[in-house]
Amino acid sequence: MKHFFKVFFISLLCFVLMIGAGVYTYVKFFNPSDRKDFTQVEDPMWDKGDGSDADEMTPLEMAIQDSKRINIVLLGIEDGRTDTIMLVSFDKATAEADIISIPRDTFFHREGYDSPGSKKINAVYGSTKAQGVIGALENILKIPVHNFITVDYEGVEKAVDAIGGVAVSVPFDMEYEDAYDVPPLVIDIKAGDQVLDGDQALQYLRFRHNNDLTVGYPNGDLGRIAAQQEFVKSAVKKALGLKLPSVVKAVYPYIKTDLSLADMLLLAGDAVNFSVENLETKMLPGHATIIDGLSFYVHDPREVEDMVEELYMDGTSQQ
Repeated sequence: MKHFFKVFFISLLCFVLMIGAGVYTYVKFFNPSDRKDFTQVEDPMWDKGDGSDADEMTPLEMAIQDSKRINIVLLGIEDGRTDTIMLVSFDKATAEADIISIPRDTFFHREGYDSPGSKKINAVYGSTKAQGVIGALENILKIPVHNFITVDYEGVEKAVDAIGGVAVSVPFDMEYEDAYDVPPLVIDIKAGDQVLDGDQALQYLRFRHNNDLTVGYPNGDLGRIAAQQEFVKSAVKKALGLKLPSVVKAVYPYIKTDLSLADMLLLAGDAVNFSVENLETKMLPGHATIIDGLSFYVHDPREVEDMVEELYMDGTSQQ
């Protein structure tokens, strides 16, 4: 399921860009007092740095303050936890977008949450919902996160159906069954060029191999990811050619977001200059490790700052 959510949220980007871009005409620098529940506790693996005085802003802080980027977090929820966390950062001035994937095992220690499992960022949603995840990301990335979107299986189907399906070239017969999955998973798609509806798209995005492992992508995940990327490009091209208000109205009931339908409809045309070639994907910098017997992903604050500088100080995002 985690692979399905990861891929679908990239596909969902096309909707986010169309309905979310331009929500703000300017961005205010994040005020930590707005997220009091997410003060980082003392821990030797965290390098917090010296911080900066509000009256003596660094060039990066000034760039963030002056930027017209809008940052939206996309959440895939499974069993009360965020199985997938992706931050979509869209620059309205340049019509460029970046997706930053946040590993679900990212270490994030909140005061009062001291059990090993609660120190993972995917546990934040269970206690403080989407706003809590926003606070955690702002703490880690040191940038503002303006809005959130969550979606479920029904939302996936409706999104694909809203654009009239997605054209793909299925490389081989995809057949797989798992009666224990929730909901039960049955994949049955024949090879060849075709337009997948919502239900078929779910099957296509979730397929890895058949039950006896004799059919699958020859180079494993690399082949599967390449196929999924083609799906994304096809979905984006299809969506960008449609009447966006109709797409928004069809999809909105099946997502949860703090963006109003009125705002989405009003701003649906703000990303008309977006092209799939202007999309880049990134991973939160860091490394995997074992803490208290559990697998964690620990972010690197210095490399995170370098990534943020690339987003905000490359000469294209400033006013």
